[in-house]
Amino acid sequence: MIKEITISDLDALAAFITEQEYREDLDRYRNSYLYRGMPNSSFKMETSLHRNCKHLQKQLEPAILENFAKYAVIGDPTIAESVWRQMILGQHYGLPTRLLDWTHSALVGLHFATAEDNMLLMEEHDCMVWRIDMGEMQSLLPERYQEIVNRKQSTIFSVDMLQEAADSLAEYDSDMGDDAMVIIEPPSINQRIVNQYSFFSLVPMQMVDIEDFLDRKTENTVKYVIKANLRWRVRDMLDQLNMSERIVYPGLDGLSKWIARHYYVK
Repeated sequence: MIKEITISDLDALAAFITEQEYREDLDRYRNSYLYRGMPNSSFKMETSLHRNCKHLQKQLEPAILENFAKYAVIGDPTIAESVWRQMILGQHYGLPTRLLDWTHSALVGLHFATAEDNMLLMEEHDCMVWRIDMGEMQSLLPERYQEIVNRKQSTIFSVDMLQEAADSLAEYDSDMGDDAMVIIEPPSINQRIVNQYSFFSLVPMQMVDIEDFLDRKTENTVKYVIKANLRWRVRDMLDQLNMSERIVYPGLDGLSKWIARHYYVK
C-alpha cells in the first residue's frame, strides 16, 4: 500500500529528512530507504524507455542497447560483456532505459523535487518525493536472487551479482514478472554517481504500472507531497546546506545551473 503524506511546513519536512530507526545490533541509527524526487506531484512514475518508445519498448530495447554498446565500446571495451553494464552506462548519458533513478539521500531527493527547469512554475504546482524500502524490495525477489544478496550480506545488487542471477533481459523479465524488481548500486564510474548517492531499480517489462506494483506489493512505500507554497523555502534551505546543482552535477554545467538559479529574479 502507498501511504501519502503532505508536507506543508518545516516541521513536517524535518521529520521527513531525519527519519531513521535505532538499530540495536549496531547501537546506531540507520534507514534502508531510497528516495526519488519529482518536480510535479501529478507526474507518473515511469522509465525513460517507456516515455520514449511507449508500446514498442520491448521490441526496441535490444536495438537501443546494441547500438549504444557498438559505439560505446571505444571508451569501455568491457561494455559488450554485460547488458546490465550497457544499461547503467547508457542511463548515465541519457539513453532511454528501463532503469529508474533513486538516491539514498533524502536531501538529494528534495533537490530533484525542487529543481524546476522553468522557475516560473515553482509555485504553480506541488512536487513530491517517493520513498521505498530496500529491505522490503529484497523480500519480494525470487529465492535465487535472495540467496545471492544474502550471501553477500546485502540488500542490493552489484552488476556482477545481477549477472550471476540473470544474464539476459528475457531471463530477468521471466523471473520478475509483475511482482518484484531488483535494486542495483551502479559502479562509481564518475563523481556524479558518487555525489548523488545513486541507486537504480530495474523495472521488468511486464510491470506496466510501477505505482500499482508498489501499492499491491509493499507496505513501506510513501509518497511525500510538498506543497507549492513551500517549494521556494525548501529550495533556499537546500542551497544553504550546499545541496545544489554544483554538487549533484559536478563540473561547469552544474555550476552554471546553480549560479543561474541563485541570481534568478522572482
